[in-house]
Amino acid sequence: MDFGIASVAAVTVICYLVGLVVKASPWNNDKYIPIACGLVGGALGVAALYLGLPDFPAEDPLTAVAVGIVSGLAATGVDQAVRQITR
Repeated sequence: MDFGIASVAAVTVICYLVGLVVKASPWNNDKYIPIACGLVGGALGVAALYLGLPDFPAEDPLTAVAVGIVSGLAATGVDQAVRQITR
């Protein structure tokens, strides 16, 4: 059974990079990072569905948006976990 881990990981990595861009931007406000990651993740989820990414774990647009948002927010969570562990 394959859960599309590579496709979801790709969305998460792209969202992580978006979070870094928001953090480096002149209007740096950390409260916008999860919002940006979630929005970009949702958009990438729909794009992955319609572009036919192999093994993407969604078959309809609503599920694709949900998978994308969760992947985007996971990028924020991974960043925070690393920061807490290395503290």
